[in-house]
Amino acid sequence: MIVGLTGGMGCGKTTAAGMLASHGFVPLDSDAIIRTVLLPDAEVIAAIRRHFGEGVLTGEGQVDRRQLARRVFADGSELGWLEDLLHPRLFAYWRASFARARERPWVVEVPLLFEKSLQNWFDFTVCVASHPAIQIARLEQRGLPPPLARQRISLQLPLAQKIELVDFVLLNDGSSDFLREQVANLVKLLPT
Repeated sequence: MIVGLTGGMGCGKTTAAGMLASHGFVPLDSDAIIRTVLLPDAEVIAAIRRHFGEGVLTGEGQVDRRQLARRVFADGSELGWLEDLLHPRLFAYWRASFARARERPWVVEVPLLFEKSLQNWFDFTVCVASHPAIQIARLEQRGLPPPLARQRISLQLPLAQKIELVDFVLLNDGSSDFLREQVANLVKLLPT
């Protein structure tokens, strides 16, 4: 079984995925894969250098994620180019991961699950939802200024639409115990 876990920025996808992992699910964090596996890849770095120039690289020749984010979040066509570069590699990583442990249940964090029409990858979809003020506060705690947080959130499908499209919703406005209880109830509903 493969569960696709989505939600808005700052809603708690990673927290919920960790809780599912405590129930035996193998977690895959798409953003972390991009950050730690794909962006450091020499082929990816070379393509980014050719497209964006040296200004998006560090002195050590690695991708400067802040500089790259400034470029792509300010221009939809540049974001599209980057997604076209990274997403096929991400999907190949998913496939290879699933193949290594077919018998295990998986939970895959996918922020753009519906935006990129990826729902067919998954047996079930789950949205972690939070009130917008809580989302912004969480993102600010991570160092993202509120105007920038709002801009990035605006590039995603509205949370209300994600809630309508998924199979299950986890509300993450309360305590971690409340979220943990919802995750435990979700696990009971999913086929084993």
